[in-house]
Amino acid sequence: MMYPNTQLYINGQWQDAQAGETLTVLNPATEQEIGRVAKAKTADLDLALAAAEQGFQVWKDTAPAERAKIMKKAASLLRERANDIAKMMTLEQGKPIKQAKIETLSAADVIDWFAGEAVRSYGQLIPARQQDVHSYTLKTPVGVVAAFTPWNFPINQVVRKMSAALAAGCSIIVKGPEETPASPAQLIQAFHDAGLPQGVANLVYGEPAEISEYLIPHPIVRKISFTGSTPVGKQLAALAGQHMKKATMELGGHAPVLIFKDADLDVAVKEMLASKFRNAGQVCIAPTRFLIEREVYEEVIDKIKIQVEALKVGNGLEDGIDMGPMIHARGYASIQKLIKDAVEQGAQLVCGGEALAGEGYFMQPTVLKDVPLAAECMHKEPFGPLILCCPFDSYEQAVQEANRLEFGLAAYAYSRSNKTCLDLGRDIQSGMLTINHVGLGLPELPFGGIKDSGYGTEGGSEAINAYFDTRLVTVAAR
Repeated sequence: MMYPNTQLYINGQWQDAQAGETLTVLNPATEQEIGRVAKAKTADLDLALAAAEQGFQVWKDTAPAERAKIMKKAASLLRERANDIAKMMTLEQGKPIKQAKIETLSAADVIDWFAGEAVRSYGQLIPARQQDVHSYTLKTPVGVVAAFTPWNFPINQVVRKMSAALAAGCSIIVKGPEETPASPAQLIQAFHDAGLPQGVANLVYGEPAEISEYLIPHPIVRKISFTGSTPVGKQLAALAGQHMKKATMELGGHAPVLIFKDADLDVAVKEMLASKFRNAGQVCIAPTRFLIEREVYEEVIDKIKIQVEALKVGNGLEDGIDMGPMIHARGYASIQKLIKDAVEQGAQLVCGGEALAGEGYFMQPTVLKDVPLAAECMHKEPFGPLILCCPFDSYEQAVQEANRLEFGLAAYAYSRSNKTCLDLGRDIQSGMLTINHVGLGLPELPFGGIKDSGYGTEGGSEAINAYFDTRLVTVAAR
């Protein structure tokens, strides 16, 4: 298929940047240019801000049932177009096409969930101290939202922010990922075709720092949502705080997996490897530190090695591919550096560890064992296909290591002991913990971290509240 050039979407129209500037889009499987994306400057952002402000005036007064109707239509269109969108996503991002299609279809489910939330956003009647007084609260949309999204899940990361904002009655400016612009543009197109009024959703691309530093302080913008690295998130959260803007931050992780000797080891290995090497390990909630009880340590590593060596790495458009390339040269070089450092520090290479020869940013899925704390990868998020295995001798030791880092996004555990499972729910310092299965990322479940992994949630019944202001009205009959 032909890969399209991507324009900006402002006030209901696709348009070039006013200055005519564009950026290159590469296919990470070939390292070849496949298209261009418009690069917004301040003048384009001013147009998007004006459009979003006008769109908000229309959308906030649109009945929640009507908002839900348009959203559900967009979800339906996304499902109809899933095959074509998946191909675009694989071309620009690299993930196997089956994973790209799952992401697209899952996005439709997210839209449907928040469409339902639009008509369930209730206020509260508060019992008054006087008979002739009525006190109640209203949930009012906060206003124009600025959302900043990464390249690893080009649709998924946009759709959570956008769906919650639209359900609440907000308008939104999405700063999309320059590396993967076409698939989020198709998400916006679905909303356009579903009848979303002009100005309610706007999509821009460009220099990330330039756009964030302009949009976040701007008086028209009232709410920020960011997904990305912890260092950048801290900078943007500080900037939002200076201007008293609401902010949701979904930042980095370094997820532990606690595998106890009484666990179903085959299930644990199968599920964790599927989660680890999805999207070439470029996932904020990817299981990374495999903490394995010593009595079954070597047995589990043997099972991991067999399954990892059977994984097929290649172009995501080909049949039977389990893992595609990494997204760009920067991450590709970083993961190789982390592996080299860990081995030099004393870690043992179980399998993988090499970049694949030829074109594309292809990396072998890699497993290290006995990784010492001195290794950089035990502190820095290894955003790639790397598993770090370490043994533990007691529950307390496992929990201590799981909680050692300042990250607190996701954690995983496997045990047949009810007591162990209940204790983990109390003791693991993480925004999300899934035990004996992979149960993260569903629309109805909270999605967010604690500590340096951010704050706020982008899933579940609480997510929409970040896009509301609560207004108290108290009236005395006279």
